[in-house]
Amino acid sequence: MQIFKHPNYNFVKYRWHALILSWAIIGAGFVTIATAGLPLGVEFSGGTIVILKFDSTPTVEHVRAALDRQQGIAGGQNIVVQRYGDESAREVMVRLPQVGVEQGAGLTKTGDAVVAALQRANLGKFTVIGTQIVGPIVGRELTRKGILATVLSLAGLLAYIAFRFRFSFAVGAVVATVHDLLVTMAFLAFFRYDMTLNVIAAILAVTGYSTNDTIVIFDRVRENLRGMRKDSILETVNTAINQTLGRTVITAGTTLLSVVALFLFGGEVLHGFAFTMLVGVITGTYSSVFIAAAIVTFWRIKGAPRVPAAVPAGGDAARKKTTNRKNRAS
Repeated sequence: MQIFKHPNYNFVKYRWHALILSWAIIGAGFVTIATAGLPLGVEFSGGTIVILKFDSTPTVEHVRAALDRQQGIAGGQNIVVQRYGDESAREVMVRLPQVGVEQGAGLTKTGDAVVAALQRANLGKFTVIGTQIVGPIVGRELTRKGILATVLSLAGLLAYIAFRFRFSFAVGAVVATVHDLLVTMAFLAFFRYDMTLNVIAAILAVTGYSTNDTIVIFDRVRENLRGMRKDSILETVNTAINQTLGRTVITAGTTLLSVVALFLFGGEVLHGFAFTMLVGVITGTYSSVFIAAAIVTFWRIKGAPRVPAAVPAGGDAARKKTTNRKNRAS
């Protein structure tokens, strides 16, 4: 399927603009995280989540007021009460953070105290449809494994691309992947999505997606380096991006359709996952075209000069013999 007929857009020309835009987003993300923090899901921070389904639609304010009146519930003002899913589902999520060294039976008692407080408040009939309890030790272990999985995936990408292509290509791909992670984290901080195991899974999926897109472009760059020896590295890389532009648009477009559907209709549980994938697919496509390619052009311009066009066997001596033979014949 051909979308573009002989595209010739100068993507490389805007590599500096793209880098400035990326640094602005990443910088704003760092400021947001430093000032407001990055919300952590119960998997990493520890605590208790109770999901309640009411027979009649309750208000979040009434639920919150009932918990504030109850003495002895751990968490105090840090308790999070929010609507869970669509309003028609009449579901409310109560999240209580871990307090001190509270663990095991203490966390279970905290969940029971929430249910008891709401029963005494006469907010209507309700049932507990879900409970999640994570202690501090499990939270620290999940945090360590999440960081380790991300670091190992980046190291594996660097090793594979350096072996399969060139080291400059590997550096470009890893820089682009780190860029995608930082931009995605920035948007999670902007929109206050919790860092959960689902989000970590989405981040790792984005890493693979972005790398696949980058490798497709790099493979074409490698082919062009053989056939475009007289052209500069800027022209070679720009040609490769244009040659794969149709494939990039089709892949990103079809993936976005699925992710948008998941974001709109996947429910509250998958909302953070779908949002992370949505941001990741966009920034992954963007970084493959601008960031990874820009790193390669910077590296190759500062490195060794391009190989000149192939000279026929024998070089100058062969040309002189051919010229003398022509002169004798004339």
